[in-house]
Amino acid sequence: MAKKKVATARKKTAVKKTAATKKTAAVKKKTAPKKKTGVKRKSVLSQTSYNVSPELQAVIGTGKQTRPQIVKKLWAYIKAKKCQDANNRRMIVPDAKLAAVIGKKPVDMLKLAGFLNKHIQS
Repeated sequence: MAKKKVATARKKTAVKKTAATKKTAAVKKKTAPKKKTGVKRKSVLSQTSYNVSPELQAVIGTGKQTRPQIVKKLWAYIKAKKCQDANNRRMIVPDAKLAAVIGKKPVDMLKLAGFLNKHIQS
């Protein structure tokens, strides 16, 4: 009989432990998510407007833009005028307007930022 009492005592403690863990799990689920404090700050770098040189203005169409807008309009111009090389799409083959900005030789697309620096003034 002693063995039966020990076995039932073990079962009862096991049941108590699982019930306690279920309660703590339920409590954790009911907690509200943390609220974000403060106002979301905008990046200063993307909000700075730059004056554009007349050569670049002829390509993108406007005189004062942020840097991401300038790059976006430059790529729109490149794609609209089909200035990418057919075999190697990474190479930009400039037309007359674009040649004033990046030069007459074909340029790799990753080099465009360097050419833009010369035509953007703060």
